[in-house]
Amino acid sequence: MDFSVDGTILLVSILLIIGVVTAKFSARLGLPSLVLFIVVGMMLNEYVYYANALLTQLIGTFALIVILFEGGLKTRWYDIKKVYKPSLSLATLGVLITTLVTGLAAKYILDVSWLEGFLFGAIVGSTDAAAIFAALGNKNIKRKLTSTLEAESGTNDPMAIFLTVSILQLIQIQDVNPATFLLDFFWQMGVGLLIGLLLGRVAVWMINQINLDSSGLYPVLSIALAIFTFGIASLLSASGFLAVYVMAVFLGNNDITYRHSIVRFNEGFAWMMQITMFILLGLLVFPNQLLDVVWQGIILSFILMLVARPIGVFISLIGSKFDVREKLFISWAGLKGAVPIVLATYPMVAGLENSGLLFNVVFFVVFTSALIQGATISPVGKYFKFLHGARVEPPHSLELISIGKTQNEMMEIQVESGSPVIGCEIKDLSLPDHTLITGVIRGEALITPTGDTVLCEGDRLYILIHKTQRNMVKQLIRKQPSEENRTSE
Repeated sequence: MDFSVDGTILLVSILLIIGVVTAKFSARLGLPSLVLFIVVGMMLNEYVYYANALLTQLIGTFALIVILFEGGLKTRWYDIKKVYKPSLSLATLGVLITTLVTGLAAKYILDVSWLEGFLFGAIVGSTDAAAIFAALGNKNIKRKLTSTLEAESGTNDPMAIFLTVSILQLIQIQDVNPATFLLDFFWQMGVGLLIGLLLGRVAVWMINQINLDSSGLYPVLSIALAIFTFGIASLLSASGFLAVYVMAVFLGNNDITYRHSIVRFNEGFAWMMQITMFILLGLLVFPNQLLDVVWQGIILSFILMLVARPIGVFISLIGSKFDVREKLFISWAGLKGAVPIVLATYPMVAGLENSGLLFNVVFFVVFTSALIQGATISPVGKYFKFLHGARVEPPHSLELISIGKTQNEMMEIQVESGSPVIGCEIKDLSLPDHTLITGVIRGEALITPTGDTVLCEGDRLYILIHKTQRNMVKQLIRKQPSEENRTSE
């Protein structure tokens, strides 16, 4: 079916509206929203012919940059530093073991060569950041587990991409020196990490020091810096996805101007990219072709969920402090999503003979993973007693939008347990000159502060300060003897 420019614009708007409505009702249906997005794309496939793997790869890569950046912004270093060792083990050794076990099964089930079997294993070997962030976003699951899964999903894409590209090269060239792969892996990981940290510092400095004419430009600057980070890392043959995630974590754990505007903008942008990406991926699949790989897809899906992923998790977490129940939950929560489907376009773009077969089976595996595992994360978490209701988010948010050209800013800070200001009246605080507490959030109430207002544990304070006084106020409000708190900032 052909569309004019106006018709295409109308179609895109309708798809976005359907995507938003779908996300609204996905929780009530007990299904991950990405499953419903894919279904919408597959239904539209009956009316719109789409088979551009290269364009899908381009849009998918851009979408993953946005999703990883948004996820990294919300990741607290205080939480992630406790689990970075097991997370990195899952993101590297875990992906490798999952690839080998799945590839071994795929070789016989799909009747392909050894390298093509391991190529399939590499494509589906990593968990997906978009799926993980979406599935865990509103669930109050044990923080250690959530942090581990989010950190793993944010850092295991480079390993999956490295394995996919390396095996593709072996299939096409066949005389590549394996030693170069090992050097390439360490280069990608190491340089990607360094670029992420370096450009994270640059991003913090730029956002805080550049006075833009409009507050709406700060979120645009933030996402531009994320894309720039990916571009620079890729130009140096390093891992762009790892660089983006590290840069976002660094940015999100530092004080930045217009934090709420930046976070909210990228949250909405990430949702839009998820909707676009999954509908587009649904368009790329032809339902009648899926019928030809149903039994292979079902068998490989259950091998991946019940055998390969658990083996990878249990081996890579040897020596960790996770008990058996926690390892089982981490195994079950290894959702697949856009990353495997985007990686499945690599063989298609390369013109591999069995690329169509691999793509359809990968799609089937991803769909069943999202459908079965994504829909049962809450029941499994509840069964293991890791689930404690809905995640509690701050009920209010304040931010000044007219201070871009001044040296003042609105700082948000929470009165934590052990803070020296608990029980103190505001008038007794030794605040710097020209510093004003403009609002106090206590529970669901917004309190207009006066000099006699007594501060309590859990209060969220909004303070108008000069930018140079930020650290001084933080030292006053937060408990200072703990090195842990200073590091988490």
